[in-house]
Amino acid sequence: MLTGHAYAQDKKMPEDKSKRPSPPATATALVGGATVTIDYSRPAMKGRKVFGGLVPYNAVWRTGANEATIFTVDKPVKIEGQALPAGKYALFTIPGATEWTVIFNKTANQWGAYEYDQKQDALRVKVKPMKTAAPVEQFNVTTAKAGTVTMAWESTQASFKVSK
Repeated sequence: MLTGHAYAQDKKMPEDKSKRPSPPATATALVGGATVTIDYSRPAMKGRKVFGGLVPYNAVWRTGANEATIFTVDKPVKIEGQALPAGKYALFTIPGATEWTVIFNKTANQWGAYEYDQKQDALRVKVKPMKTAAPVEQFNVTTAKAGTVTMAWESTQASFKVSK
């Protein structure tokens, strides 16, 4: 049995993504002369258990909602000390209770993680999740001038360092 996904679009009327239940957002930072841009969608908790529930542990997650999160950098950088060439990547994560894997995949334009292919990974790094100071209702990505990217939702946050 074969299954597939079909997505229809009206070419005349572009979809207003801001009206989605998980609206789009962008986080941007200048790190050592490199511009880092993260385009993602912001799902809400809505009383659900997120990590270890809605988002299963030890499975590839699109790191947001809707299309895969896009990580773009205009110059080569280091992620947690490992080289990442300039380019546009799908940003996936594998959340775990005590460790997350952050994945930069060369196939940037994907819907969710349904067609994720590990062979297309440009880089994988491991980070430790932490408890947030207060619950985070809507998934959020923040960037800091120092190069720290933080992903937070529910009562969990995970960060990775971008440097030149």
